[in-house]
Amino acid sequence: MFIDKVDIFLTAGRGGDGCISFRREKYVPYGGPNGGNGGKGGDIYFEGDPHKTTLLDLSYRPKFNAEDGCKGLPSDKFGKYGKDLIIKIPLGTLVFKNGELFADIKIAQERVLVVKGGKGGRGNASFKTGRHTAPRIAEKGQPGETAEINLELRLIADVGFVGFPNAGKSTLLSKISAARPKIADYPFTTLSPNLGVVDYKGKNFVAADIPGIIEGAHEGKGLGLEFLRHIRRTKVLLHIVDVSGFDDKDPYTSYKIINNELKKYSKYILKKQVIVVLNKIDLPSVDKHIKKFKKNLKNKKLFEISAATGLGIDALLKEIVRMLSKAIAFNPQEELEVIPVKKYIYEPEFKITVDENGVFVVTGSKVQTLTEMTKFNEDDSLRRYQNILKKMGLEIELERKGAESGDSVRIGEFEFIFLRQTF
Repeated sequence: MFIDKVDIFLTAGRGGDGCISFRREKYVPYGGPNGGNGGKGGDIYFEGDPHKTTLLDLSYRPKFNAEDGCKGLPSDKFGKYGKDLIIKIPLGTLVFKNGELFADIKIAQERVLVVKGGKGGRGNASFKTGRHTAPRIAEKGQPGETAEINLELRLIADVGFVGFPNAGKSTLLSKISAARPKIADYPFTTLSPNLGVVDYKGKNFVAADIPGIIEGAHEGKGLGLEFLRHIRRTKVLLHIVDVSGFDDKDPYTSYKIINNELKKYSKYILKKQVIVVLNKIDLPSVDKHIKKFKKNLKNKKLFEISAATGLGIDALLKEIVRMLSKAIAFNPQEELEVIPVKKYIYEPEFKITVDENGVFVVTGSKVQTLTEMTKFNEDDSLRRYQNILKKMGLEIELERKGAESGDSVRIGEFEFIFLRQTF
């Protein structure tokens, strides 16, 4: 099954908790805190795999989690790092992270970091100072990043076959490559793109049969809207026309309809190099159609073939190879996927809003991360947390917003009672 769009959810590994531990050994002087730090959580990467041609395996598993870091241990032992998760995807896959284009995987073994694992929490050995020689302070591990990911595959092929259903695209692909697409005499036999590697006199290129393009395809009719995206990365287009006519249409009319659909889908597609192929010339009574077609398209070089018998295919392949050699040097104005430049905007350390229930909601990455990593069951950790928030000016800002003693304050998933100091 060919799957070219998939939505998944990624969660990087959480960092391991820091350890609270003290060295207490008989006859060993200078004991003290020796709790180690927790290990970092695992990251999640996407990697381009040239052997994959579909996103099918990802469609069965919508959620991915990297390994969490391990807890710190006594004797200043750090916790083990969580194992990174590497997800292999086909070349030509666009990665959208939280609705924005994040990466475009085009190169084999290209690896992109998508979500980062959380930092490991520090153990109490990290909080020892000259004034505070026996701290009972340790941090919880930082949660890993999460992201909603939309993957969209756009096949990377040198040559794309376009044309009405039953124009002979699949037959031609099977004739010039080892690909074996389903071939039958009814429209929409091909329900997904087929790829084939063509070897012509030592020159290799990848050809793609793009199915389902009919009149109105750019509006979603037929299968065209689903697969038109796959011709955006081809270097050369092969426009295959059934000279016997399709759906009671004159061949030249069919040619114009397909061209119009391509133009409406993307104005850049028709700027690619296009080879027009008249197929099925072995059928009887097609001479009049060929003459009429040539009359309407005088300035265009046409190739007459029979994909079924092989007539004229050698000359066509020679022209494709020649056009591909030009296409490498030729760089038309293309519709490229541009990854937006990240802009770093200064924001205050926290923001305070009041919800409909009168709860003061504090947001801000620094405040939320501090809250998530604090062990509230330890008095020293709680005292440190309060001091940091006070130095940041949160208490003063809450009072300025109208907070009174007894009001609820929410930071992340935690809710506290505000106590206004009167001294």
